[in-house]
Amino acid sequence: MLKHDFGIGHAGRLLFLGALVALGSWMTVTPAQAGVSCHLINAKGVGNDNGSGGTTGNVIGGGLLQGTISGTITPTGISGTVATFIEILVFNNQHGTLTVRLEGAIDVTTGQFAAGGPVVEATGKLMGATGNISVTGIANFATQIFTEDIGGVVCANLAP
Repeated sequence: MLKHDFGIGHAGRLLFLGALVALGSWMTVTPAQAGVSCHLINAKGVGNDNGSGGTTGNVIGGGLLQGTISGTITPTGISGTVATFIEILVFNNQHGTLTVRLEGAIDVTTGQFAAGGPVVEATGKLMGATGNISVTGIANFATQIFTEDIGGVVCANLAP
C-alpha cells in the first residue's frame, strides 16, 4: 500500500499499478536482444612444426576456439639462445575463423616459448570479434611436436 498518494487518489493508483503490471508482462515476453559477450579462453594446443615456419594442430577444451589451428612464423631476431618471432595464428572451427597476430620468443635450447597478441580478423559467427590471446608452451625440436596453453579473452556477437 502506498503511504502517499501524490494527489492521484485510489483510482489513479490502480491505473498506475495496472500500467506497471502491463509493462512487466511485456518485458517478460519480449526476447532479449543478443549482443557481444566475452569468453575466457583456457585451452590446450597440440601440434606439429613443419620445420619451415608453418605449424598445424588441434585446440582441446577451447570452448569458443576448440577446433584446429594453423600458423605462419616469421623470425624477427635472436639474442643468445632466445629467438623472437611473429606468428599469424588462425583458429578454425564451427563458428568460423579467428586470426591472431602473436609476438613472442622461444629459447632455442629448451624449446620453451611464450607469445601474445590481438585478434586481427574473424569470419563466420566470429566476424567482428575482438580480444587478445596468449600462448605458452614447449616445442620438442627432435619430434617437431609442440604443446601449449592458450589463454585470453575473445569478445564476439554469436547471435544467429
